[in-house]
Amino acid sequence: MLEINHLTMVFKYHQLVIPSLTVSAGEVLTLTGASGIGKSSLLQWILGVPQPDITIEGQIKLNGEDVGALPIERRQIGLVTQQVDLFPHMTVEQNLLFALAAKQGDDAARHDWVKQELDSVALADYATAYPTELSGGQAARIALLRSLASAPKSILLDEPFSALDVKLRKTIRDFTWTTLTAASMPAILVTHDVQDAPGNIVNLEDYYYD
Repeated sequence: MLEINHLTMVFKYHQLVIPSLTVSAGEVLTLTGASGIGKSSLLQWILGVPQPDITIEGQIKLNGEDVGALPIERRQIGLVTQQVDLFPHMTVEQNLLFALAAKQGDDAARHDWVKQELDSVALADYATAYPTELSGGQAARIALLRSLASAPKSILLDEPFSALDVKLRKTIRDFTWTTLTAASMPAILVTHDVQDAPGNIVNLEDYYYD
């Protein structure tokens, strides 16, 4: 479970005051609101990225542990964005193996894991392909697999479908929610399109103050 309590975010011209947000394992909480209101900034705060231009106070608990004071690499929170962010100089297989660097198991076991995951998304033939050789949908699937490869306890999604066309958007969206439900982890989605939302929706404009 991911819990956010007593959150106050003070921007230059406005602030967000959110008493609490809770996301259970296997659920997706969707954040909407006007551009610039602070949706992505909230995700960055959860992730642990410093934001010197914003004053932020609040508590983050993940599976009962207060992780607010932990550095980004120890929070075990994954991130997927619309930019995909695959390493362009690495093949698909190398991208996934990089995320598995801290995972237990010998080299053969790690390669077997990658093969099984690529088989599961019908991309086994693309193991040696580079990100520039992938379609938008293929890259989106690999990006999600790479985020899950590091075994996060929660995942954040910052408009991950916005660069996809309408038909592909639905396909990748369905794949994403099926995958995250199976992984049984809490997730927070930021989007401008409520059709992306598989569950509860929170409009940050309800917590906006001048």
